[in-house]
Amino acid sequence: MTELAAVKTALKTQAVETPSWAYGNSGTRFKVFAQPGVPRNPREKLDDAAQVHAFTGAAPTVALHIPWDKVDDYGALAKYAQERGLKLGAINSNTFQDDDYRLGSICHPDAAVRRKAVDHLLECVDIMDATGSKDLKLWFADGTNYPGQDDIRERQDRLAEGLAQVYERLGDDQRMLLEYKFFEPAFYMTDVPDWGTAYAHCLKLGPKAQVVVDTGHHAPGTNIEFIVATLLREGKLGAFDFNSRFYADDDLMVGAADPFQLFRIMYEVIRGGGFTPDVAFMLDQCHNIEAKIPAIIRSVMNVQEATAKALLVDGAALADAQRAGDVLAANAVIMDAYNTDVRPLLGEVREELGLDADPVSAYRRSGWGEKIAAERVGGQQAGWGA
Repeated sequence: MTELAAVKTALKTQAVETPSWAYGNSGTRFKVFAQPGVPRNPREKLDDAAQVHAFTGAAPTVALHIPWDKVDDYGALAKYAQERGLKLGAINSNTFQDDDYRLGSICHPDAAVRRKAVDHLLECVDIMDATGSKDLKLWFADGTNYPGQDDIRERQDRLAEGLAQVYERLGDDQRMLLEYKFFEPAFYMTDVPDWGTAYAHCLKLGPKAQVVVDTGHHAPGTNIEFIVATLLREGKLGAFDFNSRFYADDDLMVGAADPFQLFRIMYEVIRGGGFTPDVAFMLDQCHNIEAKIPAIIRSVMNVQEATAKALLVDGAALADAQRAGDVLAANAVIMDAYNTDVRPLLGEVREELGLDADPVSAYRRSGWGEKIAAERVGGQQAGWGA
């Protein structure tokens, strides 16, 4: 097999999980912007997700967020997804939109509130059993705003205790994915602020606990690819939440702010053996002012383009330059791959899969956007509940 054929083969295996909430209304802290045709329930979200997969061939799973995607029968929802060529992916918990969680959830000083939070997480595992999902994704808004507000060490103890209870509930083929975020909504101290804290808790819990890297959850200038390389080396990278940020957790389309960073991350994924189903490539984005479905299609394509460039890095030439201490030659190998226009290559991959070479244009020609705008009139549009 030629090198180019091997790259094509690898690209055909890539899967990017889309988030149900990205199909609903979202906005800023000041305003949530409604759009015509936005889904009104989880099934309509899956209808839209099926369009993304149909035109990209690379988005076969959809993450759910509870209670935003709460239904009476999760088995029936999983069947509905299957009928549309999809599977239900990670189950995302929500311990940040209840008045009881003002001072935290799983780290709250009140044991009754902690119990409520843990019960919700256990409910999410029950939902995983019903949907066939293997991943429970946890992000905690817990933290403090002022020095002295609560005991930092005790909050870590509470976190460890709650996580252990949920970990014990997981099935043999299920995982806990722990996400981190360096600030917001807490401003003085966040209980899971960085990859080291998440890693420490996951290491103590055991092999079914893995770290999630959200590309928008770092301080400016953070070398995210170093974090990725380290977690892969330790066997603790479970998933990505792909998005972009300019200033804070902006949740913009992946690759929009710094496509070179996305390429560098994907190179470390491939270099470290992370281009496998064991590392979930998920989007976590909010499409506030742009049309949602084409934006998600574009996001999937951005991940594919960064991956294609990373696969084109000449590993042998790079290793030779590194061993020789030739700084410029080593950097040139990386830059040559990054500067390659991979769009024609990906167009060929799609056509070989029986798809249109240009998914965004194909979607626009399909008329789906006009169809849902005309049909989804009345009812309550889905959103993220803010």
